[in-house]
Amino acid sequence: MFILSSPSGAGKTTIARRLLDEDGKIAMSVSVTTRQPRPGEVDGKDYQFVDQPTFQRMVDDGEMLEWAEVFGNNYGTPKAHIKAGLKAGQDFLFDIDWQGTQQLYQRMETDVVRVFLLPPSIDALEGRLRNRNTDSDTVIDGRMARARSEISHWDGYDFVVVNDNIDECFGKVKTILEAERMRRARQTGLVDFTRGLMR
Repeated sequence: MFILSSPSGAGKTTIARRLLDEDGKIAMSVSVTTRQPRPGEVDGKDYQFVDQPTFQRMVDDGEMLEWAEVFGNNYGTPKAHIKAGLKAGQDFLFDIDWQGTQQLYQRMETDVVRVFLLPPSIDALEGRLRNRNTDSDTVIDGRMARARSEISHWDGYDFVVVNDNIDECFGKVKTILEAERMRRARQTGLVDFTRGLMR
């Protein structure tokens, strides 16, 4: 379970898309959310869109690995799909905030790798948000306040990468993923393989 977190505008979505395009061994974890779909988003691909009562029932029934409220909407990770995929050897990419990261780590510690992306500066982060031309000044002010809060949790991650160059940042994130896959505990079949070498 490979987690990418960052404040909005720090490059997380760009890095995540490149990882998914270039690495066939990792799939995006599709979150459940109560927010309305944005133009172009597809139910079941970008998110599973549900109403508040359905989301609450999933939480109450223990169907979520993690969940959090963000900007007045709920987001969560459905448990059954992830556990089945991990058992079959599938890696999952998570685009979640520090609250979700904490919950996932508490429940699935050994299967979780936590990566936090930082912007090169607060001014650069605000510039990226404004250059998108998708949000009002009020929304951007809210995102900037939340960014400062999210940045304060950087020390709850295994790896921290400053995104001052998107290609270099992507290279570092990909290196982290490849190194984590090489951990002895994550490689299946090593016992039989090494026994074969020693015969």
